[in-house]
Amino acid sequence: MPRLDLLIVGSGVSGLSAAVRAASAHRLRVGVITKGELHQTTTRWAQGGVAAVLGGVDPDSTDLHLTDTLDAGADLCDVDAVRVLVDEGPERVTELIAMGAVFDRLEGGAYSLATEGGHSQPRILHAKGAATGAEIERALVVAVHDTAATLVEHAFVDGLIVETDADGNRSCGGITYSDEAGGRHRIEADNVLLAAGGAGQLYALTTNPHAATGDGIAMALAAGATLADVEFTQFHPTALAIDSMPRPLLSEALRGHGALLRNPDGERFVDELQPRDIVSRAVMHQMLTFGTDHAFLDARPIHDFAVRFPTIMASLAEVGLDPTTDLLPIAPAAHYTCGGILTDLDGASTLPGLWAAGEVACSGVHGANRLASNSLLEGMVFGPRAVDALAGGKRGPSPTGAMRTALGVADGEPAARVGGRAIDTPDLPRWGGGGDPADVRRGVQQAMTRGAGVLRTSESLAETMRALDELAGQVPGDDPSPAWIEVRNLVVLGRAATAAAASRTESRGAHTREDHPDRDESWLVRQLMTLRSS
Repeated sequence: MPRLDLLIVGSGVSGLSAAVRAASAHRLRVGVITKGELHQTTTRWAQGGVAAVLGGVDPDSTDLHLTDTLDAGADLCDVDAVRVLVDEGPERVTELIAMGAVFDRLEGGAYSLATEGGHSQPRILHAKGAATGAEIERALVVAVHDTAATLVEHAFVDGLIVETDADGNRSCGGITYSDEAGGRHRIEADNVLLAAGGAGQLYALTTNPHAATGDGIAMALAAGATLADVEFTQFHPTALAIDSMPRPLLSEALRGHGALLRNPDGERFVDELQPRDIVSRAVMHQMLTFGTDHAFLDARPIHDFAVRFPTIMASLAEVGLDPTTDLLPIAPAAHYTCGGILTDLDGASTLPGLWAAGEVACSGVHGANRLASNSLLEGMVFGPRAVDALAGGKRGPSPTGAMRTALGVADGEPAARVGGRAIDTPDLPRWGGGGDPADVRRGVQQAMTRGAGVLRTSESLAETMRALDELAGQVPGDDPSPAWIEVRNLVVLGRAATAAAASRTESRGAHTREDHPDRDESWLVRQLMTLRSS
């Protein structure tokens, strides 16, 4: 394959939005490579909608959307990044509709807008009630197939190619991957955009698919790129509490339409439309109080449930539950990786030639806790922004957005409200060998859930780190099989997240330290991690 202008790793909303922009608007030589098939990504699992102020919806405004996002992010969002999101988001949604995406409408033709946790106004677009991600992905897959993009499916990307010029400057020049038969390959590209999703599989209870093992974040760290905010994993408060991996998600939209949270005594215990971190903590405290592994979602107040939410209705029927008569057992489950590869407002990382967008990135949009239904919008906005920037000749990062916490600010520019603090990144563990990848993976997930989940303490985090180090001793460091690479990635990211959580001695957003229960304004900083050996 000839050297590409741009290679996109991942086929979710960020990657596919970028691919469409690269091929159609800039006519770049672009390729898309993905673990599975083009349509098998976390995006299609997204039940929540896409948040955008489309205009003409009084009294909503992009300023209100910005305020709601900042509030949910517990003061750790980058204001400039959020402004980009809310201002450019409506146009990206309009473009998606022009590609053929179909969103739910009322009888009169207006869009049916929902309210979700943390939103002050109804601004959430949905498709078929709770199939928004699948509809967005469907429209983008069709659009990508209509472009000249090179597609590589069923490929496991396991590393970035780092090139060094005569002056010692490092840059990203492509990727290495293995195919289904185990064959080894490389693709060279002037630019690589990581859109590989998050790391929900770090936890035993998650709404994320099996492939969400943080490969992109781990590859970037190994190549020398800086990570940020990795202590913030958002837990969705209403995952269906059944023996399933991933856990089926009971969409935020249910609570927006009147569903209530109840404890085993049948009592309400929280405002259901608070941000997810608040609701998740409330659910966990009820579970601990009653000694149960779940609380309940009461969806009986929702009128015409089967009409409004046919996808959820069908999934509940499969496990013998009827939301019109039954209380639905729920528990928090890992849902979204708020941190990741540090980027500027154009998606550039600290490694020239390496870009990131969507859940794999830390753009500063989400801060300490993502506002519901901002994730699909983030991918639709920042994937194309990266393409526009690199097509215009940009190569490395600029001191904008969250990147200011690493690079500082330009002369004459005001300082960012959120500062930056470089903290020690755990060295790569001492790998061993002799274990079974599935068993070690479960061990990592159980250790992270016990000690680095919704509720954390200094002692629990220390025990988690000890457990991860012990598990690393069962992992061969040089086995090239995808199963072992995924386990290594989970161990590396688990240790990074645990170290960052231990360092942040406060509670903020999705990070709750029971031994430091209050928010501490001296911690109004973004923690930065760079592997010392890179």
